[in-house]
Amino acid sequence: MRATRSVVVSMRLPVESGRRLKRMANRHGWTASDTSARLVEEGLRRAEFALIDFRDSVVGRQVYIQGSSLAVWEVMMIVRAYKGNAKKAAEHLEWPEFRVRAAMHYTEAYPREINEALAENDAMDFEALKKLAPDIHEFRVGRPPRVSRR
Repeated sequence: MRATRSVVVSMRLPVESGRRLKRMANRHGWTASDTSARLVEEGLRRAEFALIDFRDSVVGRQVYIQGSSLAVWEVMMIVRAYKGNAKKAAEHLEWPEFRVRAAMHYTEAYPREINEALAENDAMDFEALKKLAPDIHEFRVGRPPRVSRR
């Protein structure tokens, strides 16, 4: 999420909320101010878009479709594979079409965010994946080994 201009808003938090905010900020390497601004922005987006949720992932905070393990960019990758056909993408995912449309509406409003995530995914190869997930193993489908029949 990128902000070009900002406005100062003062607010009071309960002590425990302030502690939790600082813990989250430390975990992400952000300031408490940046963290609170991000959380407010995420809350506003959740209120404005059906079925949208934000979660931490291996690659940072991402927007997801509620009740699924798919980030919006992953849904859009499937939508693009079906040339923008929401119905076919929904059938592929075995979802009601409105869930796919939720991802499409979010993408219409924040195309840069989703297109950047898609571009990062396109640039990812096995060597880059190993850096993020050192336990990963490459699986290749090939010809099964010959069994001697004696």
